[in-house]
Amino acid sequence: MKIKIGIPYGREEIFVEIDENNIGEIVYPNKVVIEDEEQTLLKALNNSFGPKRFDEFLSDAPDILFIVNDATRPTPTAKILKIIYPRIKDKNVKFLVATGAHRVPTQDEYIEIFGDFYEKFKANIFAHDAKNDPMVFLGKSKNGTEMYVNKLAADARKIIIISSVEPHYFAGYTGGRKSFLPGIASYKTIEQNHKLALKSSARALSLKGNPVHEDMEDAIQTIKDKDIFAIMTVLDRRERIYAATTGDITESLNAAIEKAHQVFAVEIKEKADIVVSVAPYPMDIDLYQSQKALDNGKLALNDNGILILVSKCRKGVGSETFIKLLSSCHDPQEALEKIEKEYKLGYHKSAKIAEIARWAEMWAVSSLDDKILKSIFIRPFKNLQEAIDAALAEKGDEKILFLMNASLTVPRVRKRLIYRSRRFIYASRWEKGVPIEKLKSEEALKSSNYDIIFNTTWDAR
Repeated sequence: MKIKIGIPYGREEIFVEIDENNIGEIVYPNKVVIEDEEQTLLKALNNSFGPKRFDEFLSDAPDILFIVNDATRPTPTAKILKIIYPRIKDKNVKFLVATGAHRVPTQDEYIEIFGDFYEKFKANIFAHDAKNDPMVFLGKSKNGTEMYVNKLAADARKIIIISSVEPHYFAGYTGGRKSFLPGIASYKTIEQNHKLALKSSARALSLKGNPVHEDMEDAIQTIKDKDIFAIMTVLDRRERIYAATTGDITESLNAAIEKAHQVFAVEIKEKADIVVSVAPYPMDIDLYQSQKALDNGKLALNDNGILILVSKCRKGVGSETFIKLLSSCHDPQEALEKIEKEYKLGYHKSAKIAEIARWAEMWAVSSLDDKILKSIFIRPFKNLQEAIDAALAEKGDEKILFLMNASLTVPRVRKRLIYRSRRFIYASRWEKGVPIEKLKSEEALKSSNYDIIFNTTWDAR
């Protein structure tokens, strides 16, 4: 029997029909209980980390600089502004959009970020330009990263950062310190920090021992004397506010990470030979951003598998640096060798793509030119049904794993804990409340759907 599955593509949905025997897992962010979003924000503002509540922070603040995310993040900036507007309406406020090394937002993107408040504040909204804006040097990290930040922030007396926290494929998690580095840092600073992304310890969900995160944390100490109030949010799969934390930039981030882990660290039963990895709106803005879906999707893919990226890439490829590097090489290994000799900002994207290309096939369903994709070791398709049919024809009667929000969702294979008595293997299903059962052989174990195998109280004589 054929099953119809809807796949996000831009702001629309495309459908594919697949035999039910070929459908493996369909993976979304974990379901969580959503309370009233306004109350969640208000509660966070009134119970902040650090010495000052939000109203106390505002009490002696005639001038405030807000640092907000650009349109490549799903941060609910407009929702937050709606809540806090009565408290800031009489203040002299400015907004700095933390573009990092991204381009300046378009008019439509500004409206997407600020909603109804764009017209009200647009004269005081500035987009960070990492190459051309005046910068101020604040010091070096232990790693040697030179911390140059936008002069608007360096001169500000009071700073409020608004961000969202979700897994990041090499910084561990977004949020907190990322508003400054890379958010409002100079191109040189970002390049020095992002070179650390080439290290294998720079990966999603990982903070301890992650050189990118630790360098960011260290660099952020150069602004420790600034009066900063952070507003962090964690969204669910439908981009509703699941949790919010506020106050101290580091403590609020750490508290938000716990909530983000509950949503985006998703367990899968096993890896697959075919993985459909979806970059949903707004993370499908370009290939530079959509690459994150490839990096998360690879975690669910078997060696020599096929990884199918689904991303509209609405604004093209994004930064062309990583495209130029990959397209200049005959194979992935040559790309990695070139990167080892010289690093430029964007080459970490090239490296991540080249690494996958060494052990798997990458295909893509997008609006990009076929020649561009072929030049960077990705097979292009304009139709997802055709891509899936071709993958099944190549791999045989295999099951397909669908990672529906691959830009943010990090799949992890479920651990199998196996303990034995002399005569039996004891097993229980993954779900709570299922009784222990006996499996008399390894073959029985292999053919079962049991995920936790254990012994606790039986007599093994």
